[in-house]
Amino acid sequence: MNDNSVRLLSDLLKIYSPSGQESRIADFLVKELSTLGFDAKKDIVGNVIAEIGQGEIAILLCGHIDTVTGNIPVKIENKKVYGRGAVDAKGSMAAMILAVSAITKEMIPPAKIIVAGVVNEEGNSTGIKHLINGGLEADYAIFGEPSGVDNLTIGYKGSIHLKISFKTQTGHSSAPWLYQNAIEKAFQLWEQIKYNYPIRNLDSPYQAITPCLIKIRGGQTNSTVPSKCEMRIDIRFPRRYTPEQVFAEISNTIREFQFLNPQVSVSSEVLGSTPAFEVDKKSLLVRALSWSIRKTRKKSATLLRKTGTGDMNLLGQILNVPTVTYGPGDSRLDHTPNEFIEIDEYLDSIQIYKNTILRLVELHKKNRESD
Repeated sequence: MNDNSVRLLSDLLKIYSPSGQESRIADFLVKELSTLGFDAKKDIVGNVIAEIGQGEIAILLCGHIDTVTGNIPVKIENKKVYGRGAVDAKGSMAAMILAVSAITKEMIPPAKIIVAGVVNEEGNSTGIKHLINGGLEADYAIFGEPSGVDNLTIGYKGSIHLKISFKTQTGHSSAPWLYQNAIEKAFQLWEQIKYNYPIRNLDSPYQAITPCLIKIRGGQTNSTVPSKCEMRIDIRFPRRYTPEQVFAEISNTIREFQFLNPQVSVSSEVLGSTPAFEVDKKSLLVRALSWSIRKTRKKSATLLRKTGTGDMNLLGQILNVPTVTYGPGDSRLDHTPNEFIEIDEYLDSIQIYKNTILRLVELHKKNRESD
């Protein structure tokens, strides 16, 4: 079991699959899953969808098969497996597959289990969006991401990616006092946005709106006062806000800035947004996963609420089903040049996924009978 488990993870890690180049790993997974008894296929955008079992409930186990760029030689050393994606998130993907395979070798529970490997999670979430728009149905969903083997993530903040553009009249840089500098004006607006949402000394970053300036571009040629500038802002926000409410607040700040700077033309555009999501910690899914962690690891599970944003937000919000994120690995190793996963934690996560599925089916049945 252990040798086969590490073999599958190593095989996945050896297939370099940065976003946009997932075809080879998808083909490998379809073949592997079919061998394990799944009805497996690849959809039009490159997602891998595999199903097994049948029953009145459907449980989705979803991971992403893409990684960030930067290959890392795969090696096993000091009870660790190194490689790009070991933590984010091929470790979770392999563990979910092996957990379902272990269950079905013993017995097929009265449930349909769907294992999905989605593409482009590190990009613009093409894979999960296509899965949802394609009519995916599930009663419970677990996303495989590195929460840490003893933890489960029950909440993520929402996000807005905003582009703000500035235009001014230009002139010679030898007389800068005669003209409005578009780059300087961009920074003035950014300073106002930061002032409105101070991030220092936060008691709870999870409950706060937190903007981050992630890109700025402006200027033309030498000896010219910049007349164009564009900045990109990544804004994370808690569940009590909608993306529309956050954008409305930022838009008010932009209008005030425009009123005070009539010689500057300012326009804004939302490039993408994701609502915040948090699952009810009393849901059957959270109870089943917490029980499984306690049973396997002999300690209570820690429920995490994270300041990031994940595919869990989209699925949980649109399908309105209990959804959590769980997986082995230290998320601080995400995207690093020394990415690795502890073999013992990886093996424990397989057992935790397995026990969670069985416990969830049991709890769902009891809950239905008591209604």
